[in-house]
Amino acid sequence: MTSHATEAALESLLNRAFQATRTGDRWTTGTDEAWCRVAPRSATRRDQGWKLHLSATAASAPTVLVRALDVLLPDTSAFKFARSLDQVSTLNSRATPRGSSGKFITVYPRSDADAVRLARELHAATAGLVGPRILSDQPYAPYSVVHYRYGAFTGRQRLSDQGLLIWYIEDPDGNPVEDERSGRYAPPPWAVCPFPATVPLPPPAAEAASGPVLLGGRFAVREAIRHTNKGGVYRGTDVSTGAPVIIKETRPHVEGDASGRDVRDWLRAEARMLDRLKGTGLAPDALALFEHGRHLFLAQSEIPGVSLRTWVAERFRDLGGGEYRREALALLAGLVDLVEAAHAHGCVLRDFTPGNVMVRPDGELRLIDLELAAEVTGSCLPTRVGTPGFSAPERLRDAPVSVTADYYSLGATACFVLTGKVPNLLPEEPATRTGEERLASWLGACTGAAKPPDAVTEMITGLMKDEPAARWDTRRAREALRAPDTARPTRTAPARAARGEELDDAVAGLVNHLLDTVTPGDDRRLWPVSTASGETNPCTVQQGAAGPLAALTRYFELTGDPRLPEVLAAAGHWIADRTRPRTIRPGLHFGDLGTAWALYDTGRALADQALIDHALTLALTPQEPTLHHDITHGTAGSGMAALHLWQRTGDPRFAALAEDAADRLASAARRDPSAVSWPVPAEAVSGEAGKQYLGFAHGSAGIGCFLLLSAAASGRQDHLRLAQEVGEHLLRSAVRIGEAAQWPAQAGDEPTAPYWCHGSAGIGTFLVRLWQATGDDRFGDLARRSAPAVTERASRAPLSQCHGLAGNGDFLLDLSAATGESAHHTLAEAMGRLAVTEGARRHRHLVFPNEYGDVSTSWSDGSAGILAFLLRLRHPSSRHWLAQLPG
Repeated sequence: MTSHATEAALESLLNRAFQATRTGDRWTTGTDEAWCRVAPRSATRRDQGWKLHLSATAASAPTVLVRALDVLLPDTSAFKFARSLDQVSTLNSRATPRGSSGKFITVYPRSDADAVRLARELHAATAGLVGPRILSDQPYAPYSVVHYRYGAFTGRQRLSDQGLLIWYIEDPDGNPVEDERSGRYAPPPWAVCPFPATVPLPPPAAEAASGPVLLGGRFAVREAIRHTNKGGVYRGTDVSTGAPVIIKETRPHVEGDASGRDVRDWLRAEARMLDRLKGTGLAPDALALFEHGRHLFLAQSEIPGVSLRTWVAERFRDLGGGEYRREALALLAGLVDLVEAAHAHGCVLRDFTPGNVMVRPDGELRLIDLELAAEVTGSCLPTRVGTPGFSAPERLRDAPVSVTADYYSLGATACFVLTGKVPNLLPEEPATRTGEERLASWLGACTGAAKPPDAVTEMITGLMKDEPAARWDTRRAREALRAPDTARPTRTAPARAARGEELDDAVAGLVNHLLDTVTPGDDRRLWPVSTASGETNPCTVQQGAAGPLAALTRYFELTGDPRLPEVLAAAGHWIADRTRPRTIRPGLHFGDLGTAWALYDTGRALADQALIDHALTLALTPQEPTLHHDITHGTAGSGMAALHLWQRTGDPRFAALAEDAADRLASAARRDPSAVSWPVPAEAVSGEAGKQYLGFAHGSAGIGCFLLLSAAASGRQDHLRLAQEVGEHLLRSAVRIGEAAQWPAQAGDEPTAPYWCHGSAGIGTFLVRLWQATGDDRFGDLARRSAPAVTERASRAPLSQCHGLAGNGDFLLDLSAATGESAHHTLAEAMGRLAVTEGARRHRHLVFPNEYGDVSTSWSDGSAGILAFLLRLRHPSSRHWLAQLPG
């Protein structure tokens, strides 16, 4: 049944219920992509209170809805339900966040008394029907599909201290409190529960117990490895033998299909496959399959070592690119052998990924998580579940079981081992290039130690061919690994710069995308952005309209494209209309100062005095008090914006604001014998108290950079000395691996990825300017050593400014401009070429995936930040969101 048909089927049940109860004229209805909303014409909804949720499976949803409507339509409380069976399946997916899973129907009772009555009636009406337990709620009775929790009824949102929009409720004194939607029932302490006490359910998982847990009468749980919607994975001990074990848990009705099968059936299938492979040495031994509180558990022997995904990250971090390449090439033969051996024992893996392979301490490889595995000639559970990037395209369409799908996964895993990722090649429109052509282009753009030998590139693309029948098998893959060029000593390939026409085409496609997706008539968002990591103010730099506005303004300044003035003016005034606060939030990326910066530059480019005046008024509006010191959220970011506006306008009020910000940072600095830092205050961010970050976005490098630029403009030697102290601390905190300089997120930790946010690209951005200002070659040397760190990780990087190729490439351009060394510019061009090969052509547009696989236009993780970098490659210009060093 198509999605359209399932939508019609569920909505038709509502229409039939209206006719049967003769209540249709009492209700209004509305739909969006996910929900059908039903509200009484004559009633008003409360802002918050006790609300009800009903769960269902794809099989039970129509019956649950019909019986619930029999209760709800004669009443007067608003409600909503998932619009399609596909949406029900999504709500029950193993990948759905635990705090929002299972909520098929939501009811907003008009009073607590109504909540209690409706819960009782709905429970009676749906008795015997099934649905997953809703982890954020309390079940009305054991194993009932009716649940309740205290929370928001209306969509009230506010900005958190982190700059994210959150749902909130109010405490009895009227103070806003976040309406947390976590995977456990936790009503606010002041909300008195009106529901009758019920017999408590068994703990939903071993996580719920406060002390040691014995499962199956035999397995003692030591710790949780992870919790997902489908259940937990735990480390434990077999008390009968003392041997370490892994215990996997599955919850009833999660990932349930129309036939009633769910993740428990997958776990049973995994147990059968482990029994089939017992004695082969390929996988763990199944020890016991048992139920506890209706949850199904599988205990299996623990394989020592780390997952292949972890091995790739840790060995690359510890060895550096060249030495890692030697080990990675040697590992590929083991992967081929592993897949071939599984097939020889009648096992098609169906989910062969770096997360499902263990690397033992002796280097041997083993298979784990065989829940999707199937017999070569046997029946299996139908499923479209898989791992994007690693599962063959036909596997995600539930094609019949075939070893050719495992060949695709083997190629993707080999690609991941050598390069650090599998590129996310979004669908193109029209699809004029095959997937293997695009993959070959990306592999060809990899540079240095990440570039596979020619025979291995041919092997990867051969295994990952679009047509299943054309894919290489394991015999041919093994022959490729024996080719002479894979056995020779590593000679890293030089970077090849992107051709000018490649970059020009990419810039044109990005600009077209931004021009064609702007929506001035939308009151909520001016450009489409991803909210996978949280929703921000729609006007800010980070994920709001200021980022695309800034990138397009720079494009107009450099090219004079006549299409831009009308769009820029409309966008600028859209933002201006929504930024008229009495006080503004500090910070450059999450606060209002970055928005003022973008508006001023756009107004200046268009000679639009109204925009200029609004930007200056916004920037001079009193700021809310802040405990944050950093660039993105705090004082350093506010100061950077003030400094930029001072340099642009000469207005002494901005000079005073910048100097005041530097003074406040100087007062807040914590000094000890080895470091100067700005620890995160306990009141600022939950869970972050006391952390002393080194990076540009949230730590001392960004703060030091502002202090340096401020001192260069104001002549304040005390601020310059403080910036130099930051530089000295970064010198001592650097970790040198080969020629590369890397940094941990906090001093003393393991080095982190070398991005703008926390790592070498952001810290190098500060150090190269500190070298320019002071002439101290120690800072210049360390900035140069940051370049290998960002270039050798290029193939592993996402594409973004915050942590990816765009931010890394901008640092290389800074380094080239400061040193006059063209090699850094060539490396940046190679990085641009690599990024462009991951883009997807969609008619006149070029779009890129962010880290979540979404298409976004934002600065931090989307096309605006990528456009800004590619523009600088073609048109030398200043770095966005940094004031300039004089001279």
